[in-house]
Amino acid sequence: MESIQLSKRLELVSLYIQPGARLADIGSDHAYLPCALAQKNLIEWAVAGEVVKGPYNKAKQEVSYRKLENQIEVRFGDGLEVIHSDDRIDTITICGMGGALIRDILQRGINNKILSRKEKLILQPNVGEKTLRTFLMNNHYKIINEEILAENDKIYEIIVAIPTDETIQYSELELTFGPFLLMNSSSIFKLKWSRELEKLLYIKEELKKSKEVDSMKENRLNREINQIMEMIK
Repeated sequence: MESIQLSKRLELVSLYIQPGARLADIGSDHAYLPCALAQKNLIEWAVAGEVVKGPYNKAKQEVSYRKLENQIEVRFGDGLEVIHSDDRIDTITICGMGGALIRDILQRGINNKILSRKEKLILQPNVGEKTLRTFLMNNHYKIINEEILAENDKIYEIIVAIPTDETIQYSELELTFGPFLLMNSSSIFKLKWSRELEKLLYIKEELKKSKEVDSMKENRLNREINQIMEMIK
């Protein structure tokens, strides 16, 4: 049977999954990520979680078609609720959602004592990266790596984090731009923030047309613009 060709984004995510991992892929869609890893015997076992019936059924079909039922269990449920205590999950991937939604999924996992504080988190937010980094910092997760990539004219960030007993304190710049991405400042990083700068400059021009200017909003906007200009110069 032909092997699965992952998207560039999921391929990069897969590189951070340790061989022999017990994986929970949340919002698994077609279960492409766990299926690709299982085909190469790179994971011991996986649960593919979906909260929407359509993608859930497609994931079940994909796993069945690939004859991987012994290595992957597709479960219907909300977020981390698909993880059982006897699954011995050590790696969690949540990809292709907003940062605020990923944060909420993780927060419910903490509140409901599903997260054991041993799992490695590999997160790929489509937006809201700062929100997610702030959550990780406030809940004693240390970011150990980050990636940024362009695919189909979209730019994605990947955040890899592990639980720690240390007190984690990231600066405002690190929360906004990413502690690892800041250090590298790649061409894709600069492209992302150039695009963001264009949006903010447009908003600034529109604000000028308003009869009532919110000075707090204007100051915040100017601060964000100056931050970005400093980063991409």
